[in-house]
Amino acid sequence: MNHSIHTDPNRRHDFVLLFDVTDGNPNGDPDAGNLPRVDPETMQGIVTDVCLKRKIRNWVDATRGTQERYKIFVENRGYLVDHKRRAYEAVGAKKGDDSKADEAQQWMCQNYFDVRMFGAVLVGKKGEGYNCGQVRGPVQMTFARSIDQVVPLDLSITRVALENPGDKPREDEDEKAATGTMGRKALLPYGLFRGYGFFTPHFAKQTGVTADDLALVWEALQQMWTIDRSSSRGLMALRGLYVFTHDTPVGNAPAQSLFDRVRVVRKGGVTAPRAFSDYTVDVEDENPPEGVTLTRLVG
Repeated sequence: MNHSIHTDPNRRHDFVLLFDVTDGNPNGDPDAGNLPRVDPETMQGIVTDVCLKRKIRNWVDATRGTQERYKIFVENRGYLVDHKRRAYEAVGAKKGDDSKADEAQQWMCQNYFDVRMFGAVLVGKKGEGYNCGQVRGPVQMTFARSIDQVVPLDLSITRVALENPGDKPREDEDEKAATGTMGRKALLPYGLFRGYGFFTPHFAKQTGVTADDLALVWEALQQMWTIDRSSSRGLMALRGLYVFTHDTPVGNAPAQSLFDRVRVVRKGGVTAPRAFSDYTVDVEDENPPEGVTLTRLVG
């Protein structure tokens, strides 16, 4: 991979992520019938950090999954204990033997991309016998929040096909009432979301992050939307990715002051945004704080 200042794991990086959704559900809430997540006081839409990290994991698994160093620990429908057992076997430890827990943890960091980047709780349930401790990852992300209020819609849908031959209406039944199955589909007509992320070199040294790993994070954030298509998500697209890189591991300026340099404003006269073109993104890239470099990966 081609490396630049924003892929240096020895520097602190703070980044702003802009993405939007059109006629889709970006992150359903299972406690609310899978309706789009919203802040009930402001009616701004919400997408969790877990949702975004899931997309990153899926991209890495799809593009690097055959490589030993880029396995995924929190995989879809996978059993976590199987991965921890694999770590114990790799370092020659027996079930219930915690004397090599630190070695097993390092092995997990070396071989599982999401453990190395996001961290993980590797202790397991009591009596499981495979304890790899707890890892604090260098890449952390916030919930993403929509710029404006959103309008969650819960629409009725029908299926014209019947499930079984026995579902056909009898001659004395109302044929209209048995022409398929009723269902629901939740979506947002439109929402532009903004989220934040952080990369901490101190934790990167502990987990063994390389420049290739960090470059893969930026690649995933740009490309992960392309393999995450579904009818429920509508059209989701990345609209901006801005990385603020510091000259030092501890940073040269507060993250919030850097994030304020990326301003998103709804255009005048637009009362109900329905497209990214309804907004203006203004990035203040002149006269940055000393020791801080802005890289525009998208936008």
